[in-house]
Amino acid sequence: MLAALTASLVALPLQARDTIQIVGSSTVYPFATVVAEKLGKKTGKTPVIESTGTGGGMKLFCAGLGTGHPDFTNASRAIKSSEKKLCASNGVTDIIEIIVGNDGIAFANSASANRMNFTPLQLWTAMAEHGPKPSTWKEVDSSLPDMPIRIMAPPPTSGTRDAWNSLIMKTGCKKAGKYDELGKKKCNSFREDVAVEEAGENDTLIVKRLAADPQYFGIFGFSFLDQNRDQIQGSTINGVEISLDNIKSYKYPISRPLFFYAKKAHVGVIPGMREYMNEFVSDSAVGEYGYLMDRGLVPLETSTLSKVRSNVKNLNPISM
Repeated sequence: MLAALTASLVALPLQARDTIQIVGSSTVYPFATVVAEKLGKKTGKTPVIESTGTGGGMKLFCAGLGTGHPDFTNASRAIKSSEKKLCASNGVTDIIEIIVGNDGIAFANSASANRMNFTPLQLWTAMAEHGPKPSTWKEVDSSLPDMPIRIMAPPPTSGTRDAWNSLIMKTGCKKAGKYDELGKKKCNSFREDVAVEEAGENDTLIVKRLAADPQYFGIFGFSFLDQNRDQIQGSTINGVEISLDNIKSYKYPISRPLFFYAKKAHVGVIPGMREYMNEFVSDSAVGEYGYLMDRGLVPLETSTLSKVRSNVKNLNPISM
């Protein structure tokens, strides 16, 4: 079946699309954009990238093979088993996973406001649909200020939200003693009132909103915090600052790896795919002094990076 699908892919007129198409995570988007621009200067064809969120990107990526479907999808979490099944059902069976670096999720507010420290329990209490639904931070914990809870949160399609649910909502729900009663889905549900506002995938707009209103907090990747420190600041979590070293060591409680995924069947058919992957994992991009480090990407451990490069070189697919 795969051979037939690949043959049909090759048979499609390349003039219909000779430029790489990439979808997926808003967190990985700025890194992918820089790599795409570097590749474009070398080849004359810059990949087209759309920020759809991790979940939205996976749906597009897994919809099928051929020039009508994207070649890569960015992800701020690993591919889910349900997404593997969706891909397989549409003939997308040889998928290469590339870990590009690490990221921390910032819980940030205006640089003109007081810097805060939170625990996962406090954040769950403030945000949970099936929690007490306090109106102010002081109602969450008497040590916190008497100001209204206003949080701009990522949408369900976001990998940042998936990671937040896993590392904060689940942990906080357990600390509250509610996990056995509520279960995973209810523990992860966000409030739908004025306290928690679904902010979409445009992290730049969230940064502007935070800078304009000191009462608001926002949730997004470290790179957006790092690039906008003149306007916003990250809260500490369990007393740990969000920083390059604390993310790399996973000491910061909301740390995670970042990924992109490639269709092996498209390599050699859509021009530039192998070159794009090689550029993304090169020393100049993700080495200790790589240009993506300047953009806020946190480097991988040497052994992990070596394995990633081997997977790219040999086009090793993940287990389905």
